Amino acid sequence: MMIIVDIDVMLARRKMSVAEFAEAVGITPANVAVLKNGRAKAVRFTTLDAVCRVLACQPGDVLRWVPDEDRAEAPAASATP
Repeated sequence: MMIIVDIDVMLARRKMSVAEFAEAVGITPANVAVLKNGRAKAVRFTTLDAVCRVLACQPGDVLRWVPDEDRAEAPAASATP
C-alpha cells in the first residue's frame, strides 16, 4: 500500500508557492518537501486540517491510496504533485 500526496497539484491550481503554503499552514518548507516527496511517515489531523483549510479542499484531494499491485504503475510522489 502506498499513499501519494498530491500537494503540488493543488498548489499549482491555486498558483501558490511552497513558501506561501508553508507559512499559511504553519509548517516549514522542509516539512512541505517531506510531504510532497512521499517521505512522511504520518500527518497530524491538525496539519491535515490546516492543509485543507488553506487549499480549500477535502483530504482526498491531497491524499490518495495506491494498492500494492498498482505501485509499479503509480507515478513517483514528486512527479504527481
